[in-house]
Amino acid sequence: KGSSSTVEAVVSTQSTGKGSSSTVEGFLTKTRDSILDKQDERREVQPELANQLDAFIQRLNTLLLVDKPFTFVLEDPTGNSFVENPAAPSADPQLKVEHYLRSKEEEDALGITAIKENNTVEEEEEEQTAVTENEDSSVMTFEAMCNACGKEARCNMKEVSIPFFKNILLMANICDHCGFKDSEVKSAGGIGERGQRIHFQMTDSEMDLQRDMLKSETARLEIPELELSMTSGSLGGRFSTVEGLLEQIKDQLSSVNPFSFGDSSKVDTATKMSSVVQGLEDIIKGKRLVELILDDPAGNSYLQNVYAPDEDPHLKITEYERTAADNDELGLSHMKTENYGEEEGS
Repeated sequence: KGSSSTVEAVVSTQSTGKGSSSTVEGFLTKTRDSILDKQDERREVQPELANQLDAFIQRLNTLLLVDKPFTFVLEDPTGNSFVENPAAPSADPQLKVEHYLRSKEEEDALGITAIKENNTVEEEEEEQTAVTENEDSSVMTFEAMCNACGKEARCNMKEVSIPFFKNILLMANICDHCGFKDSEVKSAGGIGERGQRIHFQMTDSEMDLQRDMLKSETARLEIPELELSMTSGSLGGRFSTVEGLLEQIKDQLSSVNPFSFGDSSKVDTATKMSSVVQGLEDIIKGKRLVELILDDPAGNSYLQNVYAPDEDPHLKITEYERTAADNDELGLSHMKTENYGEEEGS
């Protein structure tokens, strides 16, 4: 509910309505049938519109035959919509998920603006100035908005230095209204000059599972033995141990793939997903050794070298030139880095 969908091959947009669970075929069929329902009446009152809709219905019928590729766009300001990834837990090359900041109009429609405006003037003034230091002067506390209920929340932020790597920002959000808690990790520096690919072969479960690991929000994670591939943005930024990150991945696979488990799942998809989850469980319990690949175009990810300052024989770090697609994803392609203070044409 609250989402809009567009079939670009037909140039059609269906605005917000009741929430529903269906297939792409079911959605197109329902759209076609809802138009057909009133066509006889339209032919009498608005014959020109009825003729245009007849052509549109024909194009929908053509799409249902899938004679040629088409693009289906689902835009949801609430972030609560989902399209099944049949290749899960691997990445789906035909599926792209993008996150964006809601517009003022979208927040108005969702009632978020009203929630914000319920705060008193005193609270708003306090929010603007409430950046304080805890007893540990390196921890900063400031007001933020809860991602769950939209009310005022508290964010604690601390800059941490990782030996032999760089500084990072640890951020923990706590909401006293709904109890929601969340944490995130961001690089305290900028984007690296080159991308970085980390190959790590586990050889000792007890030692390797306890290695510190930083997966930035731009990193892609692969476990080839499990045919597991997580795209950038999955899990967000995380600083944990290898074991802790694997636990989070296991929980994520169960929570963000509702069509891969339960009565609605296909047998082969459910079997594959269960196999991956079981594989992760075996790694966590020390029953299986695998290779981990962390590919970060921004160069802000890290895996602890337990032999430091000596070289780790099981850890290989390779730097590479980013592709044009990588630069687009990082927002670098159209970034103006020289004379950015000057107006165009001056």
